[in-house]
Amino acid sequence: MALLTPDEYRESLRDGRALWYRGRAVPDVLAEPELRVAVDHAAIDYEVGHDPTYRDLAVAKDPESGEEYSAYYRVPRSTQDLLERSKLIETVTGLGGTMVTLIKEIGSDALFALERVLEGEALERARRFAKHCREGDLAVAVAQTDVKGDRSLPPHQQADPDLYVRVVEERDGGIVVRGAKCHTSISANAHEIVVLPTRAMGPDDSDYAVAFAVPVATPGVKLYISSYGAGERNQFEFPLSSRHKMLETLTVFDDVFVPWERVFLCREPDKAGALALTFVEYHRFTAVSYKLPLVDALVGSAALAAEMNGVTKAGHIREKLTQLVIYAETVRALIQLAAIRARIGSHGIAYPDPMTTNMAKYTFATRYHEAIELVQDVSGGLLVTGPGGEDWASPEIRPVLEKYFRAKAPAEDRLRLLHLVADLTARDFGGYHAVLAVHAEGSIEAEKMQILRAYDSGPALDYARRLARLDGA
Repeated sequence: MALLTPDEYRESLRDGRALWYRGRAVPDVLAEPELRVAVDHAAIDYEVGHDPTYRDLAVAKDPESGEEYSAYYRVPRSTQDLLERSKLIETVTGLGGTMVTLIKEIGSDALFALERVLEGEALERARRFAKHCREGDLAVAVAQTDVKGDRSLPPHQQADPDLYVRVVEERDGGIVVRGAKCHTSISANAHEIVVLPTRAMGPDDSDYAVAFAVPVATPGVKLYISSYGAGERNQFEFPLSSRHKMLETLTVFDDVFVPWERVFLCREPDKAGALALTFVEYHRFTAVSYKLPLVDALVGSAALAAEMNGVTKAGHIREKLTQLVIYAETVRALIQLAAIRARIGSHGIAYPDPMTTNMAKYTFATRYHEAIELVQDVSGGLLVTGPGGEDWASPEIRPVLEKYFRAKAPAEDRLRLLHLVADLTARDFGGYHAVLAVHAEGSIEAEKMQILRAYDSGPALDYARRLARLDGA
């Protein structure tokens, strides 16, 4: 058992994995500059384990052997464990410039869900796999969202049977799977991929009720990397997206053989829905935890822009900053409350309160675009009309910019801040965040459904009956 160094993590990705990017095969993820940015960003999760500043938060110790391992893989047993996990995720995302690393966060979410839902031999397989990930200090992706095709139809009624990942053959040594998952974060720079069902399944969907894990370099696993956010980035003009990036893939399983030891669910539709929802309980908690640096960045950048522009005393500016503070602190308070309200599930594993977790995610998602509008309003039109990095680097042009873009702060400070705000809210990095706010970790409608499902209406109904003096009360 050993904590990988960032360089060991990088080198471990040279394993012959099948990657495609911008229309061509990529034999080495480290040799492709646009993809290397994402690998270096993800390596933050390995840096914190060796940095004395963060070791107490990032590293856990086995109580029996005394060996150290990544705290992401510590199974939560209490409110305190969940609060510390949330703080770790928040801290690392803050180091990542508001972009989550996710290479251990999402995988451990899946491992916790597997242990809570499974029983018998399947549970033992999941535990052995979790030990493998912990002892190897591995980066683990989760492929859950099937491409789905016609969403009005269940899996078995799709015109093409491969639009949900399915079992096509059972052998003595394992199963063969086929199909595709989309929106698979960090798979191109992970070591393992855990595949989970995306929804509840009926008896006719039995072939699709499957969960398993495979190394990324497994024959037949093919990753088609999204080109969103592609292109060279000037660091003056793109202070965040030039250094921080997360890769998403269409993840295709082309008759992939999976040994039984790595199969956690096979043709068991009665467990598919429970596994899907249990994973979401953890992953939405992770999601809001990694949104906290983002909402803090919105508050801080708007306040700094107001100061540099000399408008902090204006009443409407103070109102906008107040609304941003209320938004950020409401999200933070809700996710902390989800941990405080933690419940203990099967096998003694703690999980965050589902209702409060979904309230936190719903509040973040439904008010995010309003928050962006407030930040842009405070910052001003230079977000999209200001000079670029080449202009600032020009000896001839820079004196002009220094003269005319000075405000209550020097032109360089002001322009650097406005480029930060533009990168965060007005360019493709900001667009990425905006779409994630609505769709990542489940839709807004899914969160509303979970809030209502998780709410215990009994006490409120009983109270209303007493007040109305019903039922002889």
